[in-house]
Amino acid sequence: MKTAIYSAAAVATVFAATASAHHSFAMFDQSKETTLDGTLKALQWTNPHIWVQVVAKDPASGQNVEWSIEGGSPNNLSSKGWSRNVMKAGDHVTIVIHPLKNGQHGGSLMKLTVNGKTLT
Repeated sequence: MKTAIYSAAAVATVFAATASAHHSFAMFDQSKETTLDGTLKALQWTNPHIWVQVVAKDPASGQNVEWSIEGGSPNNLSSKGWSRNVMKAGDHVTIVIHPLKNGQHGGSLMKLTVNGKTLT
């Protein structure tokens, strides 16, 4: 009986730690917002979060670079009217993100406008 209780406690601890780590936004600078204006390279409609690949200018260098932006879950976004077909490669996008703290080309999706239509 003790073995079953300890095993259940260990499993619960592992799942709690995994869930906590999954929902961490520590890598993003929540105090900053960066606006990117560019072209959609790809939309990755995958669990647990979508990814938006955008080619846009790096504010620091002025060079076009690829940005990897993490969005919400497909389920949550679907309830807001999004789908995997809401945008396609080549579409013009304006995207507001919380940038990565390490300065790399990526961030957390805050607001997205595709071909002049804002998605919420």
